[in-house]
Amino acid sequence: MDISEKLVNKINLKTKPLGALGRLEKLAQQIGTIQNTLSPELKKPTILTFAGDHGIAKEGVSAYPQEVTYQMVINFLQGGAAINVFCRQNNIDLKVIDSGVNADFAKDPILINAKIAKGTKNFLTDSAMTKSQLDDCFNKATMIINQIHQNGCNIIGFGEMGIGNTSSATMLMSALCNLPVQKCTGRGTGLNDKQYQNKIQVLEKAKEFHRNDANTPQKALQTYGGFEIAQICAGMLAAYKNNMIIMVDGFITSCAFLVACKMNPKILDNAIFCHLSKEQGHKLLIDCLNVDPLLKLDMRLGEGTGCAVVYPIIQSAVTFLNDMASFQSAGVTNKK
Repeated sequence: MDISEKLVNKINLKTKPLGALGRLEKLAQQIGTIQNTLSPELKKPTILTFAGDHGIAKEGVSAYPQEVTYQMVINFLQGGAAINVFCRQNNIDLKVIDSGVNADFAKDPILINAKIAKGTKNFLTDSAMTKSQLDDCFNKATMIINQIHQNGCNIIGFGEMGIGNTSSATMLMSALCNLPVQKCTGRGTGLNDKQYQNKIQVLEKAKEFHRNDANTPQKALQTYGGFEIAQICAGMLAAYKNNMIIMVDGFITSCAFLVACKMNPKILDNAIFCHLSKEQGHKLLIDCLNVDPLLKLDMRLGEGTGCAVVYPIIQSAVTFLNDMASFQSAGVTNKK
């Protein structure tokens, strides 16, 4: 009997009808299998919010100006954003990574400087980044994850901030799932109808311009990716190598996961998809990955907020597995 079967047996002997804890049972089985134990633990939960600017933002694809990326990072550092609130509520460590914001920051205890450049190039007319920059993204993100793992963390969530990054994510999804741009394009930060049509037109032009450029996961990242999206992808792959539980947030981090999954499909074993975003392309992407998010809350904020909100549910799965009585230990008669 392998560990997964032993976990099912342990779950089924708890004082409850078979399957009565629903998705929590599947979660407990998944986490126990990842950790190869009947008594899994969640240690030093951490969420990383990666921030970067995008050259494509110059094309009016976002309802907000580019400087909002910098302003929101300052808000993270001051503790005022949704991700700060939810991390405090659930005792999750938060780190903010400057992957490529078009500004400089003073040193801060929760800030990690992994800046590649002050924003990507405009992928309407160029590749978003060079091969060397992509390699730098992977090297820096891998070092960050390895350090966090060495500090004792075994469950990690990924979030992002970057004006224009739904456009970058949309293009990655379109390229790697072989879907029309229009089907993948959502309203991002809240575009009106005119702005939304402009976004679709800009992204369709970009896809035509790069017809044959995005034919591998790495080339797609180089062509369309933001520095923060590339670092999330690399970070997820490094987390899998360290056998960590990977919490995936919404649309943009799911697109980063898509690239990682194309590079190593086994990463799916360690992934928990936290919620179904309200962003249009997310449902299609979830279907493409053949995964089942835990919640549907109509969230579309990013930052890693879905991971922080779902973490207590993940805790519940581990807690019932470890602490709930069995029929035998409780002296309760099992069904005939």
